[in-house]
Amino acid sequence: MTSKTKRGVSKAQWLEAALEMLVETGAAKISIEGLARRVGVAKAGFYWHFRDRDELLKGLLDHWTHELTSVIAENPLVQKLQPRERLQTIAEMILDYDLSRYELAVRQWAVHDQVAARAVRRVDRLRMAFIRQAFDELGFDADEADMRARTFACYYTWEASMFSELSRKQRRQQIAPRLDLLTRR
Repeated sequence: MTSKTKRGVSKAQWLEAALEMLVETGAAKISIEGLARRVGVAKAGFYWHFRDRDELLKGLLDHWTHELTSVIAENPLVQKLQPRERLQTIAEMILDYDLSRYELAVRQWAVHDQVAARAVRRVDRLRMAFIRQAFDELGFDADEADMRARTFACYYTWEASMFSELSRKQRRQQIAPRLDLLTRR
């Protein structure tokens, strides 16, 4: 083993490396060889976790769904919060963990791939249901809750890529006033 290789790369590490490669090159150029170089192990290490590239790509979508959406929507601590506090916690988690960092790449992939498109639709439904529930609990009628949930989801999905000039501190400072605007009756 050379100094540039390492042992014991987890499945999650392979998937994170694949997400990074997705951002840099697009799904079509994700290769087992390229991933092995990226994580610093022999190509054979890939096969401890995946049968083939197709299984990797399916796992990549599942990983994106879980790590960047389900960890919030299925978090019992977040679910127990009052609606306004829940929305604030979601916004803070998106910022703190940079949960929107792969959005453009995954959605671009979905334009050309039906499996990715289904995963994106599933994630969108999950996100909207979770966010919409908070606005429903705040007492907004169906149309108002839907509009406010969509506005919240769009802003936090695209803020980092659209307004990259804003610092993390500026984004954090905007969370409370933005939620005041969205939750005001």
